[in-house]
Amino acid sequence: MARTTSRSRTSTSGHRRQATPRDGRPLPFPLRLLAMVLAFAAMVGFAAVLARLTLQPSPASESLTHSNLHPGRSLEAYLNQPALRDAVKQIGGNIVLGVPFGVLLPMLAPGTRGILRVPLLTALVMLLVELAQGAVITGRAFDIDDVILNTAGALLGYVLLGRRLGRAVHPPEQRKPASAKGTTTGKAGRAGKSSTAWKSGKREKVSAAGKGVRDSKGGKGGKGVKLPRLPLLRRKV
Repeated sequence: MARTTSRSRTSTSGHRRQATPRDGRPLPFPLRLLAMVLAFAAMVGFAAVLARLTLQPSPASESLTHSNLHPGRSLEAYLNQPALRDAVKQIGGNIVLGVPFGVLLPMLAPGTRGILRVPLLTALVMLLVELAQGAVITGRAFDIDDVILNTAGALLGYVLLGRRLGRAVHPPEQRKPASAKGTTTGKAGRAGKSSTAWKSGKREKVSAAGKGVRDSKGGKGGKGVKLPRLPLLRRKV
């Protein structure tokens, strides 16, 4: 009885732990749908702005642009500028340009959520943009530091806001209590089997003991062991 009670308590406590969600109640479906529509519209607008800023030709600056394949070279040039405003504009602009990736991607595609997936996807997109700038666009050049700054901005946006918005729009699936019931049923089945085997073993022992007593009394077929008769001694008168 004590073992059964302890098992029932553990199964009940496990069932309660799985039934209580950690993140609270998810948003209603209409709000989640509205959030996804707004995120899609924001992503389309951001793509248009990104194309205008990065893929628009600039013939006037053709003689001033140079490709950069060494990480950190352009950052050093930005920091060495005499005006701090220009350095903040260059570095901060590239970081801000990557923030929408970290905020909008987890809302639109839950498979892109992750501290590594968002930066990797952002780096891939911005790498393609920089390759297009260096190969096709006049007055633009490939710069690896721009890719690094954009990726850092995407990571910053994901950590600050994108992770929470992604969980709110696409809540994680809650564990069903059926698994707990299954484990409880399996434990109860194993306990029942063990008790049945113990009872059957006890019955076999009892039956074996009964057979031994019957054999000692009368043998298997009811025939007792014949003892030799002793001759009777007659008293002399």
